Amino acid sequence: MSAVDDDIAAPAPAVAEPPVGRRRSEVLASTASTLRLWLWAAAAGAIAAGATLAFRWLTLQIEWLFTRHSSGLVEAARALPAWQRPLVCAIGGLLAGLVLQYGARWVARGRQRDHYLDYIDAARQGRVDLNDRANLVRTVSAALSIGTGASIGREGPMVQLAAWGSAWLARIVPIRPEQRSAIMVCGIAAGIAAAYHAPVAGVVFVLELALGFFARHAVAPVLIASGTASALVYAMVDPKPLYVTAPIAMLPSSILFTLVASLAFGGFGWGFLLLVEHSRKWFSRVGSPALRLALGGVLVGTLSAFVPEVWGNGYSVVSRALAGTDPWQWLALVLVTKVIATAWSSGSGAIGGMFTPSLFVGAAAGGVFAQVAALWLPGAWVGDPRSLVVIGMAAVLTATTHAPLMAITMVLEMTNEFQLTVPVVLACAVSYAISTQFGAKPLYGNPIEAAR
Repeated sequence: MSAVDDDIAAPAPAVAEPPVGRRRSEVLASTASTLRLWLWAAAAGAIAAGATLAFRWLTLQIEWLFTRHSSGLVEAARALPAWQRPLVCAIGGLLAGLVLQYGARWVARGRQRDHYLDYIDAARQGRVDLNDRANLVRTVSAALSIGTGASIGREGPMVQLAAWGSAWLARIVPIRPEQRSAIMVCGIAAGIAAAYHAPVAGVVFVLELALGFFARHAVAPVLIASGTASALVYAMVDPKPLYVTAPIAMLPSSILFTLVASLAFGGFGWGFLLLVEHSRKWFSRVGSPALRLALGGVLVGTLSAFVPEVWGNGYSVVSRALAGTDPWQWLALVLVTKVIATAWSSGSGAIGGMFTPSLFVGAAAGGVFAQVAALWLPGAWVGDPRSLVVIGMAAVLTATTHAPLMAITMVLEMTNEFQLTVPVVLACAVSYAISTQFGAKPLYGNPIEAAR
């Protein structure tokens, strides 16, 4: 037998194994640690639900204080005389800017290292030391802007508040240091779930945008937090999707038209990002945050004197587009004015979300495309016009975030139209390809690049 055969036949050296009792104690300790993490993940979900409801209440109080209405921003704008709308927006923008301007000095005197660390960046870096003063200032400023009609979403600040609360929890609970960042990530997912009634989208959001699919240990806690937040919001608010629609039938013959429309959706998303970027550069010429936000308020308020639908995040208009009751001419007018108003609000520095305005752009564009196409094409090619509203929401959100999986799950959960999964997936693929082709910077950056 050769030397090689001798080596193969030689018995492997014995490896010392730890005693059975020690192995069992280690397993028990690991299990207890995991169970504690899951418990605090559920607590993060409860904090997110509370933060969402609290911020909604705060913006409603501000809305009532300035307009004497609290039934919704578009309804409040319609109830006001046209000359009062610019005044409300200007005062709200001025106050929000003053909070940022003088709050920055207060933040600078604090002891925390970063003046402001975005929760997405913190999640990517595995940190939980969010600046408390900066987050408080931004929350107050956001509430003032949103409550007085800025053309931005309230959901962004809701998620920020949920992340801040869960970061506080992560700092004080008795868990291992490497588990602390998972708690804050749970708060982000739970905030998305609570704000949009979309628990699966909350999970996909943090995995696709915040973590880049790099944190397997966070999956179970994030699922628990997202489910907890959704369950609490459903119990305390309404156990329904965010947008309640009648069932929409999918016609396979309309797939080709959907793909063609998706090219336009991708271009719309890319153009929307570009317009917001140019608006921010233009407003940056105004040195004072207070004057900058006041100017944005005046511009948005003046636009709202003619089209009150530009106030707020556009929820009511999206609901009407999904109902299919408004003519395409009206949808086109609101689409153009809303895009301009959102660019002004965001460009001036108003703190608020861009998710819902992106959904608005997609819904209005989808409604316009479907109705115009129905005038020229056979009905079987276009299908139910409302289907393109749902598809447009997902496609434009994909184009602005570069996160197609999150957009797909979020829109399908928000509308409960899961029978449209196939056209939504195809549309998001096309929209993603178009938007990324031209190098537009997405709303939340690239998690893979951020990790380098």
